[in-house]
Amino acid sequence: MSENVATARNTTAARKGRGTGLVLGAATVAMGLIAGTFYIFACGVMPGLARSSDRAYIEVMQDINAAFENAVFFASFMGALLLTAVAAWMLRRGPVRWWVLAALLAYFLTFVLTVTVNVPLNDELADAGDPAKIADPAAVRADFEDTWVAWNVLRALLSTLALGLLVRALVVFGRTRRDGTGADQSAYLDPAAGSSASR
Repeated sequence: MSENVATARNTTAARKGRGTGLVLGAATVAMGLIAGTFYIFACGVMPGLARSSDRAYIEVMQDINAAFENAVFFASFMGALLLTAVAAWMLRRGPVRWWVLAALLAYFLTFVLTVTVNVPLNDELADAGDPAKIADPAAVRADFEDTWVAWNVLRALLSTLALGLLVRALVVFGRTRRDGTGADQSAYLDPAAGSSASR
């Protein structure tokens, strides 16, 4: 009887462990997409635009910002935060929780920076209107460029840190499951199984 109870418990735990692993994996993928987005802006897009004329710079940035207003980007941008938060809750009693909580904090800071700094700057640039009709495009660019670039570098660093922490969490999570110290430990290791599990 106790063996059947232990087996049922461990089957349920194994299913929960797989579900947790899927959420943690999805959070890691979403985080990688966002970290990669900020990284490519820091390493390629903004340095390339820095070589453009003022009007060309404003026009291209306005177009890029408008293009990012789509469901695919928002799904990964919001998903990275929500999935990491869910993973942290699911792993709240396990050894992996500190890695996931640290990732959640790093990405939360990234999220706050985006909402409070980069997005308002994007809005101000959009409000400047048609680049061909802006009286002083150099001033508009100056108000935007250096601040946006600097904070984007910080976003890239924080989101990359969050990604690294989630990757580490996946490694630790997989190790605990494999070694039987995680959610799907065998009946032979489960104290609730009693002495009958050893027979």
